[in-house]
Amino acid sequence: MTNAPLRWGIMGTGGIAGAFAEDLRLTGSGVVAAVGSRTAGSAEHFAAERSIPTRHSSYEALANDPDVDVVYVATPHPMHHANARLALEAGKPVLVEKPFTMDAEEARDLVELARDRNLFLMEAMWTRFLPHVRHIRELLPSLGRIVTVAADHGQWFAEDPAFRLFAPELGGGARLDLGIYPVSFASMVLGSPDRVAAMATAAFTGVDAQLSMLFGYPSGAQAVLTCTLSAVSPTTASITGTDARIEIDGPFYAPASFTYIPREGERSRFEYVDEGRGLRHQADEVALRLAAGETESPLMPLDETVSIMTTMDEVLAATRT
Repeated sequence: MTNAPLRWGIMGTGGIAGAFAEDLRLTGSGVVAAVGSRTAGSAEHFAAERSIPTRHSSYEALANDPDVDVVYVATPHPMHHANARLALEAGKPVLVEKPFTMDAEEARDLVELARDRNLFLMEAMWTRFLPHVRHIRELLPSLGRIVTVAADHGQWFAEDPAFRLFAPELGGGARLDLGIYPVSFASMVLGSPDRVAAMATAAFTGVDAQLSMLFGYPSGAQAVLTCTLSAVSPTTASITGTDARIEIDGPFYAPASFTYIPREGERSRFEYVDEGRGLRHQADEVALRLAAGETESPLMPLDETVSIMTTMDEVLAATRT
C-alpha cells in the first residue's frame, strides 16, 4: 500500500459508484477525493451524501483535477471507452467498471493507449479480488484436468423501458451486465474458448433478456453459462475436474463460501464472510500495484480483459446466426 491513501476521483453517480464509495471507507488504501457528473446537481447530491470534498459538473474537469490520483469510471457501458480515454489522456491511472467496454475493438484501443502512456489500467471485475476466489485459484491445480465450468447469473428487473438494463442506448441486456460475470469466471479457469455457441431470448425493448452460452476449449473442457434479467436464478458456480470439484454458493460473484469435493475422501467446507459489498478488494489491488510502480494487475491482466471482450463479441455474433 502507499503511505498516503490514494485520492480517487469517481466518474458517474449511479448505484455502482455509490457502492464503491461506501466500500472504499472500509480500506486504508484510498479515499474519494472528488466526483464528476454531466450535471452539477447530480455531482453535488452524490458528494453531499458522502462528504466528498470536491464535485465537478463535467468528466473533463474530474480527469484534469490535480488532486485526483486515480480515476474510477462508473458510467453506463457505452460511455466507458470515451470516459476512460479521457482520464488516460489526462495522465491518470484508471479503473474501469465492468464490462470494460462495449466490444473488443474499444478494449484494445484503451489498452494500447495505457501502454503507450505507461499508465495503470484495470477492469473492475471485482470478483477476481475476493478472498474466496483467491483461495479457489490456489486450489485449481488439485482438481486434475478441468472438465466443466458452470455458472449462472439471473436477476429480476421490472419491465421499465427507461431502466438501463432494458434501454438499448445504455448498453442494456443480460449479456454485458450479467453475462460478463460467468464469462469472466470461465476465462479465469479455462482461458479463451475456441468454440462459442449461444442462444438468446429478447426482452420487450429488443435487448437480450436471457442468454445461454456453451464454450469449448482446446483441452476438451466445456463451459456452460447462463444469464437472465427476467428471474432470480441460483447464481451459483462450479468447477469440475477429474480429481475433485468446487461448488460455490450463490451469488458466486460476490463474497461467498464454497465446498471442495474430492473424487474420493471427505469434502471440505470453506466459509467466507466479508464486510461491505466486496468492492474494497479491487481498490486495495489498485493501490498495491500503483505503489509497486506496475501498470496492470496479474489477477485481471489487460490481455485477458481484451480476450473476454472478444468472447463477448463472439457470443453476440452467435446469437444472430
